[in-house]
Amino acid sequence: MCRLPRAQFIAGLVLTLSTTAALAHATLERKEASPNASYRGVVQITHGCDGQPTNRVSVTIPEGIIGAKPMPKPGWTLSTEKGAYARAYPYYHGDIREGVKTITWTGGRLPDDQVDEFTFLARVSDAYAPGSTVYFPVEQDCATGQYRWTEIPAAGQDAHALKSPAPGVRIVAAVSASAGVDHTTASSGKAEAASLKAGDLSIETPWMRATPGGAKVAGGYVRVTNTGTQADRLIGAAIPLAGRASIHSMSMEGAVMRMAPVEGGLVIKPGETVELKPGGFHLMFEDLTGAPKAGEAIQGTLRFEKAGTVPVSFSVAPIGAMKPGAPAAAPSAPGPHDH
Repeated sequence: MCRLPRAQFIAGLVLTLSTTAALAHATLERKEASPNASYRGVVQITHGCDGQPTNRVSVTIPEGIIGAKPMPKPGWTLSTEKGAYARAYPYYHGDIREGVKTITWTGGRLPDDQVDEFTFLARVSDAYAPGSTVYFPVEQDCATGQYRWTEIPAAGQDAHALKSPAPGVRIVAAVSASAGVDHTTASSGKAEAASLKAGDLSIETPWMRATPGGAKVAGGYVRVTNTGTQADRLIGAAIPLAGRASIHSMSMEGAVMRMAPVEGGLVIKPGETVELKPGGFHLMFEDLTGAPKAGEAIQGTLRFEKAGTVPVSFSVAPIGAMKPGAPAAAPSAPGPHDH
């Protein structure tokens, strides 16, 4: 009889358990999606609970994933929970403000030694920029026992280190945008300054300022030229670090600085160039979950009324910089609210 050393036995046992756990996770068949595009979510259940059959599967639709519709399954009862979104999102025929938040299939019987798929259709909104990941928590109940695939990694944490990770979908730029985006890139240090075409618009030098740790607001800037014969309108933007973004104007009334949101978006007339820059029109990225650092390039999007959603890369300049690639402003320069 062959006896394994205790350390070798324990190592093998840990490897076996780790492998079993890794294979046990509920997964999504399609692991990539694009902003402002449809997504077909297919939740794959590959095992039961310690040999027991699965009789309930529930998936949570995260904020920013809109218009979700489940696919019925023969032999299962389908139910949904609806609610209001945190904000209105552009949809096919106007803004949408509420929708399905949870989809649940119950009453069926999926044996432990069989696999099945639970499907829904939805749309990825402009809340997610390329480079981010969106997570869909899944609950699995069996005749006895249950799993909760609901853990979401913290910033910088490896999802593989989680015991019960929620299935994630990586957000990527569309391979072929309907607006016809033509990129021409010139290298500039760590970040890349990109000039691109989106329909009749020419978009140059998207950039933003670095922020100190704990800041909740960052300013973003860009130069847009309309080479067409019809006006377009900049109506939104997004980066993974920001919960929301808006367009603001800044002006001086005597010795008082005034800043206000631009309602309805910023019009770009035919033949006109509009530059968003410090001290004037600017993007305001709010509810930051991290601090943009000088020298980084942060992937994001700009959203136009006619040209649609355009993936861009915001180069990050130092705190207080007045132009991309410039050094920080002198200490006497305007404070952090001078976006």
